[in-house]
Amino acid sequence: MSKTVAVTSPSHFTQILQSSRIVVTDFWAEWCGPCKAIAPVYEALSSQLSRPGQITFTKVNTDEQKDIVQTYNISAMPTFLIFKGGRETKRIRGADPKGLDAAVKQLAQEASSADEGGAGPSDGGSSGGRWTGAAAPRGYTEVTEQVDIQGLDFLNLDGNAGDKRAVFAPEKPSSLDGKGKASESSKKDWIESDTDEQLMLYVPFQSTLKLHSIHITSIPSGSEEAMRPKTLHLYSNRSHVLGFDEAEDTPETQKIEIQESQWDEKTQTAKVELRFVKFQNISSLTIFVVDGDGDAEKTRIDRLRLFGESGEKRAMGKLEKIGDEQGE
Repeated sequence: MSKTVAVTSPSHFTQILQSSRIVVTDFWAEWCGPCKAIAPVYEALSSQLSRPGQITFTKVNTDEQKDIVQTYNISAMPTFLIFKGGRETKRIRGADPKGLDAAVKQLAQEASSADEGGAGPSDGGSSGGRWTGAAAPRGYTEVTEQVDIQGLDFLNLDGNAGDKRAVFAPEKPSSLDGKGKASESSKKDWIESDTDEQLMLYVPFQSTLKLHSIHITSIPSGSEEAMRPKTLHLYSNRSHVLGFDEAEDTPETQKIEIQESQWDEKTQTAKVELRFVKFQNISSLTIFVVDGDGDAEKTRIDRLRLFGESGEKRAMGKLEKIGDEQGE
């Protein structure tokens, strides 16, 4: 009996992504010859490597599940997507048995290693190898990868701290030791405000999102020169960064006060839930750090993680069938 799961709807696919650490998906069609040619290889991998809650093999009929095809921008048959922690990590176009076999078996080995001694939510959260600070909210996946890094625009940033891209780095903050305390680090992978405690962060996205929550990691410095953010004003769908004076005169989409009890002692991370109905179809998010929790001169942020649902990247084009080719 086949262990491969036939996806029946977008919600069914979302449920699979949330319930299995690794998901391998075959986008295929009845009319696609290369799809049929590689199907036995895919079924053999599924039979050998499927493990409940760890590795799940799925098939998406592109003629029946056009919403899923559009969401993941599938333009050729067959296409194989590999997800870790609900996040796409690899895409293989064409009937490439060797490439598919190698990629899937590498993931199976990683899953086995994680079972033996990998990090879990208790030591910082793990989403397919990414450090998330805390477990993802139930029913939603991490969408941080949708941030348009090239379009980031931060105001009042201290040039002696890390680059603005540092807050979206996938790894655990270098200043966080195993017990959740600040430690000395020569790698400045965090950001700090400059002339006062305020920061303005303009974060554009590659596609429209539905945002549910934000994980903010802030590790207080031992010198007490920098503090955690406290009051945040969030603005959705701005076309550019707001100036500080402009922000004072612009109604925020949501105002947030982070309480001391929200900061996890071990990960130094606060989980901030948004008013979900106000953050639908979001193309950008502006975060105004109004003040910090303390009397220090600067505010510090080590990591930002976003959770919700990814939307459309672009309109779906005509599907094509491809064989052994591996490029565009």
